[in-house]
Amino acid sequence: MTEPQYPPQPNWAPPAPKPPKRRTNAIIIGAAAAVIAAVVGTGVFVVQAGGDDSKPAATTAESSAPDEDVAPAAEEPEPEVTYAALTPADFTMELRTTERQCFGSAGCNVTVEPTLSYVGDWNGVDPDAVYEITYEIRGDESGPVIGTAELSDETSLSYTPTLLSTASSGKKVSVKITDVTVQGY
Repeated sequence: MTEPQYPPQPNWAPPAPKPPKRRTNAIIIGAAAAVIAAVVGTGVFVVQAGGDDSKPAATTAESSAPDEDVAPAAEEPEPEVTYAALTPADFTMELRTTERQCFGSAGCNVTVEPTLSYVGDWNGVDPDAVYEITYEIRGDESGPVIGTAELSDETSLSYTPTLLSTASSGKKVSVKITDVTVQGY
């Protein structure tokens, strides 16, 4: 077998590939020029829109105290947010029947749950407060039933479903809010 024949190697090394041209400096200079143009343009716009151009701007040549002698301006505290006291008139409540079992002329056992709606002028419900809402349910055979629901986080209503015994299947059940109090934080 014969060995393959390769052409003779040149006496010099091939030229090194040229590194890609960097345009970083051109990009930085272009960006700086754009920022400067934007700042100058904004300044011109503010000066022209700043009021009456017929009066020259007042300048003073007075010197001021060094920066370390000037007291920093006191930050004004943000005003404390206050919430109006809520009343029963700020809400409406309806009852949603979740279970009903009737026994002919003997009446019915009905389970109801309150649904609450805010109807007052929205002046803000304290999101950190828990409101205790007391209500009276009418229509039970033995008389009015008092229930309480807790409103927290402005929208979460916690309650216990109420079981009523009505005199007949046609007896209407109604609810009325009697009190709203704020519980501790």
